[in-house]
Amino acid sequence: MNGLFLEIEVIMENDKTLRRLKTVEGHLRGVIRMVEEDAYCIDVIRQIQAVEAALNKVSSLILEDHLNSCVITAIQGNDKKERERVLKEITEVFEMSTKV
Repeated sequence: MNGLFLEIEVIMENDKTLRRLKTVEGHLRGVIRMVEEDAYCIDVIRQIQAVEAALNKVSSLILEDHLNSCVITAIQGNDKKERERVLKEITEVFEMSTKV
């Protein structure tokens, strides 16, 4: 039963993530249209910032899911190399986020 609940939860999170990404996609198409129509630069920049914020939210949700599933599983497991690998991945993600 617990495994089934976890699978349903993962499917629901994937659906939530896909909905958010499709919303971002639509928003990005709107930004493209604004550029094609030669909209005011500051309005375009504000819309780009909104797209970036929405993508950051999706990224945070995916990271949270990853921490609560893959990372916890690796940390609780007996494979030291796997633990080190997932912790290195998380470190790399944080390092990349500070470079952007």
